[in-house]
Amino acid sequence: MAAITASLVKELREQSGAGMMDCKKALTETDGDLDAAIDWLRTKGLAAAQKKAGRVAAEGLVAVAVDGNVGSVVELNSETDFVARNEDFQNLVETIARLGLKSGGDIEALKQATAADGKTVAEMLQNAIATIGENMNLRRYEVISVSEGSIASYVHTAVKPGMGKIGVLVALESSAQAEKVAEIGKQVAMHVAAASPKAANREEIDAADVQRERDILTAQAKESGRPDNIIEKMVEGRLRKFYEESVLVEQAFVIDPDQTVGQALESAGKAAGADIKVKGFVRLGLGEGVEREESDFAAEVAAAAGTS
Repeated sequence: MAAITASLVKELREQSGAGMMDCKKALTETDGDLDAAIDWLRTKGLAAAQKKAGRVAAEGLVAVAVDGNVGSVVELNSETDFVARNEDFQNLVETIARLGLKSGGDIEALKQATAADGKTVAEMLQNAIATIGENMNLRRYEVISVSEGSIASYVHTAVKPGMGKIGVLVALESSAQAEKVAEIGKQVAMHVAAASPKAANREEIDAADVQRERDILTAQAKESGRPDNIIEKMVEGRLRKFYEESVLVEQAFVIDPDQTVGQALESAGKAAGADIKVKGFVRLGLGEGVEREESDFAAEVAAAAGTS
């Protein structure tokens, strides 16, 4: 039997939003397995469907760059928000995003990409760290492209054009006029920023994730005590809800909730005279998945004052 420590209970509470005693019981029932404990809580209706892990805030900026049918998005972290407001830091992020257009989505290749002054991204980062005095980390970088169509971008809480706290790129395939595609593309990019879908369509959802969801929903439905044929219908109905919440084209469109994103694209395609389809998308939210040590500010002040 694994030891159920206070820190493990705390971590489960943060990820699930469930009460302390429920978390302790879940960990006891699952022999300290955190993922299994989350599933146990969900089965009992005591936790939300989505973990809260990976939403810890970190400082810095996300920047996007688009050139024709290619778009890049990068995340550059800093230690404080003060640095993120620094013009030199912002210029650095912008430069890196532009260099990312030609680095193929490989972050190590991007670090070796050369700017107009002959310096590599790695060298620029070293110089910025020395000049600004804070550690920086080029943590994530992705590229998206389309052979025919448009790359739409959107930045949420922008501090200047092309950079902010959330960066989105959407690749739309279409033979329609670029202006028509770009118009709906911007709206879809805004939707992705707000709704954070897991995949563009059902086929892109990992089969293991779908099976895990099905298992949880089945366990929940069985607790109703209903016959197997009713349970099967309950599970299928709830699974449809899972897809509606997770798949971009099946989500209610934030611009017009009376239709799905897929229906909005279909309407836009008819108006433009050619189909408009989502090839893919990228969404980077600043600080997703970054673990930061928690501190007791009051205790720090007391310690500094010598009062402990």
